[in-house]
Amino acid sequence: MGGDEVRPRVPQLRLDELLEELQARIDAARGTRDRVHSLLEAVLSVGRELDLTQVLRRIVEAAAVLVDARYAALGVIGPDGETLSQFLTVGLEDDEIARIGPYPTGRGLLGELIRHPEPLRLDSLSEHPASYGCPAHHPVMRTFLGVPVRVRGEVFGNLYLTDKRGGEEFDADDESVISTLAVAAGVAIDNARLYEGSQRQHGWLRASAEITRALLSGSPRSEVVELIAQRAREITGAELADVSVPVPGTAALRVELALGGDAAERLGLVVPADGTLSGEAVAKAEPVTTADLAGDPRLSGGPRRFDGLGTAVAVPLGRAGGLIEGVLLLARRAGEPPFTEREIGPLLSFADQAALALELGERRRDAEQLAMLEDRDRIARDLHDLAIQRLFATGMTLQSAARFIEHSGASDRVLRAVGDLDETIKIIRSTIFGLRAREDAAGHGLRARVVRVVGDAQPTLGFAPRLSMEGLLDTDVPAETAEHVVAVLAEALSNTARHAGARRVEVSLRATGTQVVLAVQDDGVGIPEQGRRSGLRNMVERAEGLGGALELSSPPEGGARLVWSAPLGN
Repeated sequence: MGGDEVRPRVPQLRLDELLEELQARIDAARGTRDRVHSLLEAVLSVGRELDLTQVLRRIVEAAAVLVDARYAALGVIGPDGETLSQFLTVGLEDDEIARIGPYPTGRGLLGELIRHPEPLRLDSLSEHPASYGCPAHHPVMRTFLGVPVRVRGEVFGNLYLTDKRGGEEFDADDESVISTLAVAAGVAIDNARLYEGSQRQHGWLRASAEITRALLSGSPRSEVVELIAQRAREITGAELADVSVPVPGTAALRVELALGGDAAERLGLVVPADGTLSGEAVAKAEPVTTADLAGDPRLSGGPRRFDGLGTAVAVPLGRAGGLIEGVLLLARRAGEPPFTEREIGPLLSFADQAALALELGERRRDAEQLAMLEDRDRIARDLHDLAIQRLFATGMTLQSAARFIEHSGASDRVLRAVGDLDETIKIIRSTIFGLRAREDAAGHGLRARVVRVVGDAQPTLGFAPRLSMEGLLDTDVPAETAEHVVAVLAEALSNTARHAGARRVEVSLRATGTQVVLAVQDDGVGIPEQGRRSGLRNMVERAEGLGGALELSSPPEGGARLVWSAPLGN
């Protein structure tokens, strides 16, 4: 009987084993099905996005979910093919990232996949020969899986996954799943880049049409250059855009236009060409890039004004004759992707348009100057042919009539009137001489020079100052005094642009016959109690050297008023 009881149990045990094995295979099949389903969902999720940044973020998140990794990252290889230009992470909080410090650039184990773009799976990443350890405050990581992401056959970047949850190790299935995701990611990245490129090209074409309309409509040079810089900044996603122009007679550049960031602090700055990205672009007459504008050791010239900025490009603005008229500088925030050839190419076309705007503006000023000189010729001829002749005839008539006036008082008055007419004729002749003074036909008289200084200050101030001039400035003011007047005016307008924060500036220049008086008044913050006074000291010395004076005051309505005067020798 005991043997009869054992025999039925043996088939029952065998049946239980078979059922357990079947259940295990069903679970495995279900797990495989679920994983394939998750992989398909991840591929679809990645493929839906067209924004490149979002695509990269989706890829990292999907990779972490698919293999149940605690930490995941995607490193984008930079243009040099040796370092990482972007590093996106999953699994680390913002405060953890801040404590760890700067993102890796591709050394150690991360660089191993850059040098050898093949899947790499490790049970203990610290034991790999290329592992250099982790920086302070970095979480301890044990297991590792790395897979390259290729776009059109070229390695775009690498997926890095560490610490599978539950303490397990990454297996061949995990490697296969991530490799499959990497293929789909390559297609999604390529699509996003193509879409981004088409959108950028559309933006360039639209901006080019807008700039062409501005040029043909006769918009001022400053407005066209600002439009070019603004559109270039928007299309490239730059944090700031500066246009700098060479300072004549020096090896320096002046920031004529500043957009974004601390624009008010940069506007009007004069920086050396040597040791600056813009200066290097002028010297080479070609675009120059840097991966770190704030920390590039080559760029040590001028005051520090690029903290927090990373990749940048400087594009020279040339002319048909080969002269460099200025430089367009674009910079992005630290950590953002570098400027690529796809972006720099259209920028060169934009630079050509900017150079055209500069040259057209110069030609327009020349045409206006020529028109003004021709108008002066006409006025001088009219004064000489009409006004002087009539005044002279009137004086002769009065002088003849005085002989027939018996009353001595009346006769004296008539003779004084004749003397006044003679003096008036002298003044008109002096005015005619001033109108006809060419000085090499380039408008080098004091009036023309003052107009140029005020015009040059417009881009720096952000508006056009109001200018009024009286008296015989081109004839009564000696050349030496005129030099001081121009220098003081330029210094005053520069100080106003950099420190006053004004919205209105009025410039007045008068020659009274005994002295020349220059007044500059603004509605800004007023006269600072502290700060650099070297500019004001120079103005005082210029005035005192000529026997004049400098007065500073704060008008009741606010702002500051500067009055500089010097005597005129008679």
